[in-house]
Amino acid sequence: MSRVLAGPWTAQLLGDLGADVVKLEAPGHGDDGRQLGVAAAEDDQTGMRGRSSNFYLACNRNKRSIAVDLAHEQGRAVVLDLVRQADVLIENFKAGGMDRLGIGWTTLSAINPRLIHCSVTGFGQDGPYASQPAYDFIMQAMTGMMSTCGLPDGMPGATPVRTAIPVTDLVTGYQACVSVLGALIQRGITGQGQFIDASMLDASVAFNVHLAQGYLMGLGVPTRQGNNNPIASPSGVFQSADGWLVIAAGNDRQFDNLCSVLGVGNLRERSEFATNAERVKHRDMLHAAIEPAIKDKSSTQLRKSLQVASVPCTTINDMQAVFDDPQVKHRAMIVDVHQADGKTMPILRSALNMSNFEVTYKAPPRLAEHTREVLREWAELEDSRIEELLHAGAVTTHSSSTPPAPTR
Repeated sequence: MSRVLAGPWTAQLLGDLGADVVKLEAPGHGDDGRQLGVAAAEDDQTGMRGRSSNFYLACNRNKRSIAVDLAHEQGRAVVLDLVRQADVLIENFKAGGMDRLGIGWTTLSAINPRLIHCSVTGFGQDGPYASQPAYDFIMQAMTGMMSTCGLPDGMPGATPVRTAIPVTDLVTGYQACVSVLGALIQRGITGQGQFIDASMLDASVAFNVHLAQGYLMGLGVPTRQGNNNPIASPSGVFQSADGWLVIAAGNDRQFDNLCSVLGVGNLRERSEFATNAERVKHRDMLHAAIEPAIKDKSSTQLRKSLQVASVPCTTINDMQAVFDDPQVKHRAMIVDVHQADGKTMPILRSALNMSNFEVTYKAPPRLAEHTREVLREWAELEDSRIEELLHAGAVTTHSSSTPPAPTR
């Protein structure tokens, strides 16, 4: 019972691990994520576009979709029928939202004491911000991430920046999934379910890791460093004769090898560059010494030479270059899935690689594609009862959830 990203990402991870995931959506428009990002045509003879965007498709594989009207009393009764059979419920209503509908943790745990209820919110279940909505952009700013991303003060274009990837949503989804898996293990011991308060704020503050820990140790407030690694040098972005390279010499051996490849072995003898700590302290001086040698060489030539010398180095790939990369191809990061209309579509492969379990892939579902089968299998409803619910508008099927094609 979640939408957009953090909740759906949690459920997708569980689906990759083999869970039977039923996605409960609002009739008519479904998950808001279906309209976000670059819209894709859903070729189901309706003529409608924007029903499944790249944003939605990235977060909803290995699920079935059912449309239920939670404003309808019989719709809420359907939720209770499903919960009786469920192991896990994931939702991202605002704090208290499920309670106001009469389907909160107290009610649900009473009918299924083994239920694991994972509530994903922006700010948690309590506190001064609990009732406020949250988006990734807000979280990146609020939790300190943006204060450490971007060019340093004083440089042209120096401003805090966000990442293009919605990292706060994703890290919350990962944390929520870990919590669910832990709760399942605990339930195997105690026989009892539990409530999980998965907060974007908590996950994002914790995601600051060593930067936050350094502050707590009294090392000061972290500042923007641009592309320079504050704990290693040389480690940054450098311009070659035909493009940009990331070079990360993280220890003395790699620095020695870098100097050999660039033909600047004399730098190893200078006291300012004798240790990593000294190289970090004299970063600008070191960059000025190696940049001319890097500019004289092509990216391809330099990358090959540094890889042979075991110095981490890469070009800055755009998305096309990513999927053209031989290692990415070898790892088979694209899989084709079959859609309901018989056509195939490419999606990203799961990053789960397990020796005794293989992820299988089902295409992200069309809105309300599985309403009938889920009500039969999970809620164990007779066809006559399903027809009553459809007639009452408490639930909808794919055909009834999708608006008709516009007249031309």
